[in-house]
This record gives sequence, C-alpha cells and structure tokens, in this order.
Amino acid sequence: MATALLILSLTWLFGSVCAVFRLHRSGPLSFPIMMSGWLVGDHPAAHFVAQAAVAAVLIPGGALDTTAGMIAMGLALLGWVGLVESRAVSHRSQASASEALTDGLGPDYRSAIDPDRIRLMSTTPAPVIMLPSGRFRLTGIESEFDISYGDHPKRNLLDIHKPEGGCENAPVLIQVHGGGWLIGHKQQQGFPLMLRMARRGWVCVSINYRLAPRHRMPAQIVDLKRAIAWVRSNIAEHGGDPSSIVLTGGSAGGHLTALAALTPGDDRFQPGFEDTDTSVSACVPFYPPTDLTDRNQIRGRFSSMEPFLSRLIMPASRGSHPELWDSLSPIARVNAGAPPFFVIQGENDVLVWREETRAFVDALRESSCSKVVHWEVPGAQHAFDTFPGHRTTVAVDAVESFLSWVVSAKRSDTPTHQSRPRKGR
Repeated sequence: MATALLILSLTWLFGSVCAVFRLHRSGPLSFPIMMSGWLVGDHPAAHFVAQAAVAAVLIPGGALDTTAGMIAMGLALLGWVGLVESRAVSHRSQASASEALTDGLGPDYRSAIDPDRIRLMSTTPAPVIMLPSGRFRLTGIESEFDISYGDHPKRNLLDIHKPEGGCENAPVLIQVHGGGWLIGHKQQQGFPLMLRMARRGWVCVSINYRLAPRHRMPAQIVDLKRAIAWVRSNIAEHGGDPSSIVLTGGSAGGHLTALAALTPGDDRFQPGFEDTDTSVSACVPFYPPTDLTDRNQIRGRFSSMEPFLSRLIMPASRGSHPELWDSLSPIARVNAGAPPFFVIQGENDVLVWREETRAFVDALRESSCSKVVHWEVPGAQHAFDTFPGHRTTVAVDAVESFLSWVVSAKRSDTPTHQSRPRKGR
C-alpha cells in the first residue's frame, strides 16, 4: 500500500507542478509536461476529489505504517497545495480577459456593441448533448456535415452549424483545427466557442484540411484559403453573410488563421483562384505558432522547432528555401491592412511560448491600422480551451464580446482601427 501511495503521490505532485509552474525549456519532455499541466490545471477540483478518494482507500490498508508511506502522504499534500494554487490562478482569468479587451479595444468598447447583442451575451447557454457518433445535439442548433469545398475527397470537407430554423445575413465564423499540421479533425476542436456563437445567431463553419507529412506546406494554408473562397461564394445559401467572415483556430489552426488573415490575395497560397477575395473581417488565433524561423532567437537550439518542421511539415529545409519559411511565418506578414486581431495565449504554454506571441503582437501593433487585443490567460497551458472548464468559459465569453464588437462596429461604421500603432508588453 505504501509503495502504491508513493507512486501515485509522485504522479500527483508532477501534475500539480506542471499546472502551477512554467516549464517551457523542457525539450523532448514538452509534450508530457503540456498534457499533465493541461489535464490537471484546467480541472484541479476534480483531481483533488479523485486523489483524496484514492488516498482514503489506501490509508486504512496501512499505507502510512512505513516511512515510505509518510513521505508519500507529504508529497500528496504538496500536490494538493498545488491544486489549490492552480484553481486560484485560473479564477484570475475573468479579470485579465476584461483588462485585455479594454486595453485593446478601448474602455468604452461595449458602448459600440448593439444592445440586442449585449442582452444575448447575458443569457445562459444551453447544455451540449454528445451523441454516440461523436457528434452533438444542442437545443437551438442545426448542422450539416461533410460538405465538399475542394478536390480532396476526405480532407476538403466542412461542417456548418447555425441557428435552428435558419438565419439570414448572419456573420460567419470559420474554425480551423490544430494538431501540429499532422493530425486533427473538424469534429474535435472549437466546439465550446462554435456552439456558443451558433446559438447567438452566427453561422459557424468547421473545416478539415490536408495534413503533413503526406501533404507538405503550403497545402494547409491553400486549403484554408480555398475554404474561405467557398464560404464567400456559398454561405449565403446557408444564411450567412459573405462579407462578414471571421477566422479562429488553435495551435496549428491558429497559425493558419493568422497567416490567412494577413495574406488575402497572395497568389502563392491561392493557385487557380488567385483573383478570389479571401480577406476576412477579423481573426481570433489561440496559442498560434507565429514564427517558423525563430528570427528573434527566443527558443534557441535546444528548443528549436526547425528539426520537426524540416522533417515532417516543410517541403524543404530552411537553409535551401528561406523565403518560403519566411512567407509562412505570420510575424513576417504583418501589414497595415490587417483586420482586427484577438490573440489568445496561455501563460504557461510549453509548446508555443508567450515570448513568441508577444513578439508577434508587438509587430502586429507596429504595422496594423486595426485594433489588436492580446490576452495571456493566467496559468493556462496549450489547448486549454478544448474541453469545458473555467478558463474555457471565460475565453468563450471574451471572444463573444470581441466578435460582437467586430460585427456591431462593422454594421454601424464604427472605426476598427487604432488611433496610433501600439506596442505590447
């Protein structure tokens, strides 16, 4: 019993450490640290209850009768202190999100939002009901699945989620999944946000795209551009407004959405549809990789993404094709005509570092004439918004506020540009 408790306590303590501290220079251990910090940090109360229940079973069996057992109990207590701290940090998210929106949009940004949308934002969302197929049913939502937007029979497919009973001239949200450009599916990510916005009268589109290593860059951004072109041509038939398209996505999906928002009309990424308008009204990337070249030497050699990108994602090495690598880095594509951005980054993210996102935001604010909101989510790990939780709810609320501002400003001709270029932290 003592040995079992010791092993479990070490595991619990490791999870708490990953949830509380930022262990970003961890090299090959980054992914297990991310998973532990994510799973523990976003649901600390559930982990506390489960761990306490296991300890309550082991202790009567003699787990504390040995020195090893007493050490194990001490480690467990340290881990529980970490869980309490993690929960306290997560509950600072709401105040920090409000501060980020006010800082990026101005202290009176809510006054620009249509009063009807303000009233909608105060209502409680309906619960999601998952079906055995892995799909979902939500009161007030109707969906269409596996609509083709391109030539690839499996990866050029999209789903549409919209208000039940239909809609007309509704703003459109395109969700792009993450997965390191290697894995992922349109029915796996972004649902807390999409389902909220669909209930608020938006048409939400979730896309698949071709994956590496079979399909190397720039296939992924070409597919996203093709999906934007399809939406612009066809979304009116589904109740959407083709002139009001917003992009969102996490991780690799955040990279693709930021890159697409910054490169409308780039013929390198629009082969065969070069003249199609692929501009968007706004972009909301979550924890996006924004610099494939590490131009600011933030990561250094030990934590460099270059070997991974060269081996699996890019069609050639950086040394042989530096211009291609640069063209696929959102930080290199910032420009005065960029749409409004809401960049969301986990404070403790070990896969995409907050310093990288800060550098991107600084460059964007220096170049763009549009508003830029930057929110570092307290204590959040990579992929923190995948499942429902406190931080996810706050993030969805914050994005809803930003999108409501974007739509209201667009329809009332309220300026969405900055009064002057602004630097981040």
